[in-house]
Amino acid sequence: MFGCCQEPNTPGHRVMKLFAKVTRMQRSVIASRVKQTGVYRSQHQILMYIALNPDASQKDIARMHEVSTATIAVSLKKLEKGGYIRRVVDTLDNRCNRLQVTEKGQQVVDQSHEIFLNTEKEIFGGFTEDDFQALERLLARVYRNMEQMNGGSCKETDTDEKQLEEKERNLT
Repeated sequence: MFGCCQEPNTPGHRVMKLFAKVTRMQRSVIASRVKQTGVYRSQHQILMYIALNPDASQKDIARMHEVSTATIAVSLKKLEKGGYIRRVVDTLDNRCNRLQVTEKGQQVVDQSHEIFLNTEKEIFGGFTEDDFQALERLLARVYRNMEQMNGGSCKETDTDEKQLEEKERNLT
């Protein structure tokens, strides 16, 4: 039994604390490096989404971020004012605008990809293929456990998670 101010010292608790620290540190490292692009973090995420999903709508972006379209509107206005994106009226529905990355926005996207690649190389410096396979397998198992805790399905249906599960099946 633990006292009111005593943290458990179980392997799971230690790993959870370390995982939280790693997540915060990764977010901090990426944020500090992406800052050099001149685009704020939330705007950056939206810009990258539009680059990967040309002709996305404001509604698409809001759905992906699980926020209201009004919340996304502010970032879109700033990105548009900064010259990073443009709105194009949908030819089938005049009420809907499709979002596209401008040349200036594409420069930020390209710079960001380079930042991400370099950061990834630094973060995983010295890792072997076996290290990656073991880490992927363990994280896939943690993810599946958490997915079960969440009622068997998670809102994220990213291809990354599907690929991770496929690798897990192939490794076992």
